[in-house]
Amino acid sequence: MSERKTKSLPVTVTYLEQCERPVLPTISVPGDVKIALLRAQAMPVHFYRYLYDLVGRPYNWVSRTLINDRALKEIIHHNRVFIYVLYVGGVPAGFAEIDARHPKVPEIKFFGLAPDFVGQKLGPFFLTQIIDLAWTCGASDAGSAKKEISASTGPTRVRLETCTFDHPAALPLYQKFGFRPFQQRVCEVPVLPGFTPPPTSKGAYDKTATGAEPIAPSVSGLEKNAPTLRLVPSASKRS
Repeated sequence: MSERKTKSLPVTVTYLEQCERPVLPTISVPGDVKIALLRAQAMPVHFYRYLYDLVGRPYNWVSRTLINDRALKEIIHHNRVFIYVLYVGGVPAGFAEIDARHPKVPEIKFFGLAPDFVGQKLGPFFLTQIIDLAWTCGASDAGSAKKEISASTGPTRVRLETCTFDHPAALPLYQKFGFRPFQQRVCEVPVLPGFTPPPTSKGAYDKTATGAEPIAPSVSGLEKNAPTLRLVPSASKRS
């Protein structure tokens, strides 16, 4: 009996980083919509999978679909993993996951908007919030609980990645906010049913920095308080 083979396609992954905390622009939320950014603590696995599929399916996000519920829960319930959900008018409109298990180099592991909210100028606003939180979550280190670690200990950089299956505006947006590429690789990834690669996936960003430090392995930390709620007043003025 032959095994059913999962279709896979090549994708180019670009790794980017900020090497210092940026001065972020003030970006008003569009129109008079009501927006809140909430940290989801001990998020149920089924809700995480719903958000992951909602935001990531159009871009063939697959990594979290390949692990079972127990393994996924171990990751998302880690006290150094921070998940934030963007709500617009009370509806989930996007989510982001910050992995700060290595507090010196926190990573924005996932970031995106639900399809119904793409093109509403929410991306730049959402990204500024998550960048600021990534630097904050990394800085809320075990240092305050260990006298031998200086209070000034915090992230040396924040990292994220994008690929040629992502929205074409993703890479330019990250670069606009000060992220610089330091590594690039091509790999084969499984393809979700019904996924069609965008035309731009045939190309790739070709300015790769050399001599960059490898991504440090994740390490455990002590649970510290992180921002749990951001209520954003609506504003008609747009930046």
